[in-house]
Amino acid sequence: MTPTKWVRIWNERLPDVPLTLVQVSAAEAPDVLRAGDADAGFVRLPVDRTDLSAIPLYTETTVVVIPKDHVVAAVDEVSAADLADEIVLHPLDDTLTWERRPGLPAHERPATTEDAVELVAAGIGVLVVPQSLARLHHRKDLTYRPVTDAPESRVALSWPEAATTDQVEDFIGIVRGRTVNSSRGRAQAPAAQEKPQAKAKAKPRGAAQPKKKPVARPKAAKRGRPRRRS
Repeated sequence: MTPTKWVRIWNERLPDVPLTLVQVSAAEAPDVLRAGDADAGFVRLPVDRTDLSAIPLYTETTVVVIPKDHVVAAVDEVSAADLADEIVLHPLDDTLTWERRPGLPAHERPATTEDAVELVAAGIGVLVVPQSLARLHHRKDLTYRPVTDAPESRVALSWPEAATTDQVEDFIGIVRGRTVNSSRGRAQAPAAQEKPQAKAKAKPRGAAQPKKKPVARPKAAKRGRPRRRS
């Protein structure tokens, strides 16, 4: 998933408040938020909510990344058991939690998902990741298929509870689908027709984002209210 739609809406509603996107790994995202290096961001659950608020957004399909000429490319979906004889790469920044990983382990673990994708292209093995990561690292010589019984990855919008600024409220409203004329908050509206959005309990600081997902960082004075386009 990329936040293109939400960024577009932000730019339409708040043209005088630039929104900067920062890419970080899933593991780094919570600390980026806690350190104040981003105002809000997309994180993979579970996340420590001691000092972070989080709104669950959606659950990602898990897929296996394979060369286009791989036998698995001939089917629409596979199970973990179908990968039993495959070398399944396990990068150090893996975001999935398995009770038992499928396939055969590689001799070494790639440092990053991006490195693992390169190894898949070289015919070293296959890679199981959330679908957004397969899309992020897409190559013309690779494809992917859903793994029906693999663990899924939940994505949430998160931010430091103690640093819920007007701009953060505006971004929350956009992500939740509120209209510009909503009576709730600054730019909020009836909860959109989107999926699960329950406010999490947290205390102060931090918001993060999943692997290579942009973190929202509005550049505006903390005190001033940005002008709204009606």
